[in-house]
Amino acid sequence: MQTAHLIVFANEKGGSGKSTTAVHTAVGLAAAGRRVATIDLDHRQRTLARYLENRAATMKRLGVDLPLPHVETLDPAKGPQVGERIDALRSQVDIIVVDTPGRDDGPARAAIERADTLVTPINDSFIDLDLIGQVDPDSYKIKRPSFYAEIVWDARKVRAKTDGGTVDWVVLRNRLQHIEARNMKRVAAALAELSKRVGFRVIPGLSERVIFRELFPKGLTLLDLKAIGADAGIAHIAARQELREMIAGLALPDRKPEPAPASTMAAA
Repeated sequence: MQTAHLIVFANEKGGSGKSTTAVHTAVGLAAAGRRVATIDLDHRQRTLARYLENRAATMKRLGVDLPLPHVETLDPAKGPQVGERIDALRSQVDIIVVDTPGRDDGPARAAIERADTLVTPINDSFIDLDLIGQVDPDSYKIKRPSFYAEIVWDARKVRAKTDGGTVDWVVLRNRLQHIEARNMKRVAAALAELSKRVGFRVIPGLSERVIFRELFPKGLTLLDLKAIGADAGIAHIAARQELREMIAGLALPDRKPEPAPASTMAAA
């Protein structure tokens, strides 16, 4: 029996655009015809959950029909554990997107250990790169992997031991700038070197754009502007193309298990 592909967005450093990228990925996949469920493990901030709740409210207020992934927030201290919910949803949807908090905790590690695709968004800077690899200050060469790379390595070993599966680790270069070309090249070179040592793929993410913050209160994405009668503009069209290329870069399998009734998902 085919089961859902699990995508986990994880980064212990805040401000990387992790939740924004996660929700745009979930909505983009839903818009492409995938049946998507999302789990927000940050039960305090609830950025992903609030985004999709705002989306549902906008749909009701404007009377428009937009792709809306299933969403739930987990607080392991009060409800089911993340592994239980992932297992319950596996046979009911095509894709599960998990957004983790910006810290190291048990539920986040449990999600990573089950991931088919692990996405780590980082800003295009050596500050964010330090999360996964330490850089020599003179040569800008990688000296050694950092603690987060070790966490992922341990999670991959658990996954292999559990079911023989592999975790496709994708490092997403978010908030790319069109300035500081020298710094961008150095970061790119360091990432390329580290990717060979640690074992991850590097793909471009989303540029820094004000519109991402403006869309949050309405729960909209760049894919929705036409549906609500908004003028996309050239800049927004370019941003939509970035999003499509980012999702394509995840290289997700093209598979769709038999859909279950909506009531089954809600009750699981």
